[in-house]
Formats: sequence, C-alpha cells, structure tokens
Amino acid sequence: MVMQVRAVQYGCGPIGCSVARFAAQRSDIEIVGAVDIDQSIAGHDLAEVAGLGKKLGVNISDEADAVLSQTKPDVVFLTTVSSLKVAYPQLEKCIKAGVNVVSSCEELSYPYREEPQLSAELDKLAKANNVTVLATGINPGFIMDAWPLFMTGVCQQVKQVRAVRIQDASTRRGPFQKKIGAGCTTEEFKERVAAGTLRHVGLAESIAMIAGGLGWELDEITTSIEPIVAKVRVKTNFVTVESGQIAGVRQVGRGIRAEKELIILEFEASVGAPQSYDAVYITGVPNMEVTIKGGTHGDISTVAMIVNSVHRVVQAPPGLVTMKDLPVVSTLGADI
Repeated sequence: MVMQVRAVQYGCGPIGCSVARFAAQRSDIEIVGAVDIDQSIAGHDLAEVAGLGKKLGVNISDEADAVLSQTKPDVVFLTTVSSLKVAYPQLEKCIKAGVNVVSSCEELSYPYREEPQLSAELDKLAKANNVTVLATGINPGFIMDAWPLFMTGVCQQVKQVRAVRIQDASTRRGPFQKKIGAGCTTEEFKERVAAGTLRHVGLAESIAMIAGGLGWELDEITTSIEPIVAKVRVKTNFVTVESGQIAGVRQVGRGIRAEKELIILEFEASVGAPQSYDAVYITGVPNMEVTIKGGTHGDISTVAMIVNSVHRVVQAPPGLVTMKDLPVVSTLGADI
C-alpha cells in the first residue's frame, strides 16, 4: 500500500499550478498548503488559481515560514526559479522546517561541478535536518541525463554518449516560448543571450550527471548557443513569429577529456519545428540508438517527474541527491 504524503506547493506559476493539478488527482498525495509571492493571487484558493474546478480549502500565502510550520508537510514541491543561488533561501526555509523538497530548479539537478560550495552547504543542511532534496524534470532530470545513463546499463563499454532533443515549441507554455526567444529579432536575441535571459538551463548539469554516473573526470564542459530563424510565419497561442524573426534556439553542450568529446548534448526548441523527437546514441559495446518519435512533451513530463518522484525522495536517505542516486521513478498504475 502506498503511503499518504502531505505536500505544500511552493510557487504557483504555470508549472507549479500543473504540479498542483496532477498531485490533487493522486490518492496518495494531500495538498495541505501553497506559497507564492504574487500578491494578486495571495489569499485565493489554490484550486481556483490552478484551474482545478473544485475547492481544495488551501489558500495561497506569501508567508512560507507560516505555511510550513502550520501544515507540517512531508514534502514541498518547489517550482519557482532556475537559478540555484536565487532558490537557495527558499530551499533553506524548507530544509530548516524539516521538510523534504522536490524542485524544478534546473541548476539544482546536478550542482556539484558548477556550484560546489552551495552543493556542500545544502547537503550538510539537509543531513542535519534529516531531509532529502532533489531537483528533477524532463530536461534536466530525465531525457538528456538519467535516461542515457540507464541505457548504459546494458553496455559492457561506453566510449561516447550523445543525446539529441528537438522540440516544436508551439504547444509549450507561453513563458517557455519567451525563454527560447520566439518572436525576437536577431539583435534582441543577441542582447538577451548576453544578459543571460535567453537560454535553456541544464545542459552543463546533465553532462556532469552523465560523467559522474560513468565515473568520467572531464577536463571541461563547453556550451554554445545560436538562433533558429523562422523561414515562414508561425502563430501560436502566445506569440506570432514572422519570417526572418527568431523561432527558437539551438544549444550544444560538450563534455571533453583529453581533447575528446565524450558527451554531446544537442538541444533545439523552436516554434514551427518540422518534427519533434528525442534520441540517445551510445558508442560502445554494444552500440545503442533509441529514438522517441514525436518527442517527450516538456511540460506534461516535467510535472510527472516532479510528482512521481515524491515517494522516492521521502524514503531516501537525507541529503542532497540527484536522479542518478534514486531508484527508478515510476508513476502509479491506473485502476483497471
């Protein structure tokens, strides 16, 4: 029998609301609190904001400390920001309250290489408070790191791992389309890249996770970014992209040792892309090639990974963990 988990939703934006909707459908999860700093939704029932169509009796509060102390949850779904440095104070609140965390923060998915000091502090704090902290999602969290690592389990030898993710972003949420630069001019794209506001976050973390899982010491991790220019007019529910404007972004991350590219991650997301797919290519013994036709839906699958990880996290030893450290995450089977 699956144990009941008491959960607080921390961050009630598009992903947070989707997490709340999915979690509310689960018989094994009770949502007992909600937190967001947006004053326009503070005091509103989470169900109303998330579009559940029914009352939960859980009002959104901008006082995280009060919610955590009053509700005494088992876990917090933290879906606020991509930056670990920005998320750290929020994580600290949850950990000191003695609550496990499942987060969507991309830089937290495997932070040891990019943020070694913050990683050590989080791990120490989590262990001191007997809680577990995990960040996950579809990418990073599964499609370009945990999945390729799992595939290597049938190999006797691995020489190179390459993962490719191509997405038609037309069906994704508005903030994601904005994040990849849809509708920008070329000049605006360059300015936003320089400012660090236009990019997919997580390639470096995914490369580091794969390397860590395979026992590879990398000399360096490099990333590149370039625009995908629309050849025809594309209209979505959130943006209209004219021919010649930016339709999306292409990024490539490389994990290098002794001048050899051991890990290559290729990410493309653009509105109007002719096809979507996810693929992993492993060079080794044996060689492996697996493709998901049509790709994996980013928003649906990110929410699924966050919610489906809850029992693994609650049952895991305390500390900062990553997807490579946990038993395989799966959803609950449908009633039949």
